Amino acid sequence: MATRYSYPVDLHNERQGGLSVTFPDFDEAFTDGDTFAEAVAEAADCLEEALAGRIARREDIPAPSPAKGRPPVTPGAVLAAKAALYEALREERLSNSAFAMVLGVQESEVRRMLDPRHATKIGRLEEALARFGKRLVITVEAVA
Repeated sequence: MATRYSYPVDLHNERQGGLSVTFPDFDEAFTDGDTFAEAVAEAADCLEEALAGRIARREDIPAPSPAKGRPPVTPGAVLAAKAALYEALREERLSNSAFAMVLGVQESEVRRMLDPRHATKIGRLEEALARFGKRLVITVEAVA
């Protein structure tokens, strides 16, 4: 089963001008922008922060709601890979220490791989995901 971290956003015209952005799947996430393009760009940053927060607090990451005509936003590839690894560890009920033993590394390396602020190399995340029978697939799309 494929997991896609593409979440719809709701855009709201503000009286003062500009747009506010909310996420049906993340109550804690909201942002804004002066134009549609700026609002969507800010929404992508906001989504990364919401996902990073969920990982840091060890909370569930919700499945994306159906877009139903709403514009979708996605996090960057590295954060999406970290979120997928985080979810795989939770699904398998593996601790960082247990997974470190599987990989043959120190537990601190697994912590860094899961740390949204650490600049983990994408290849290392691919290797870790492969241990769960998962493959990272990156799609390049035109920006609206």
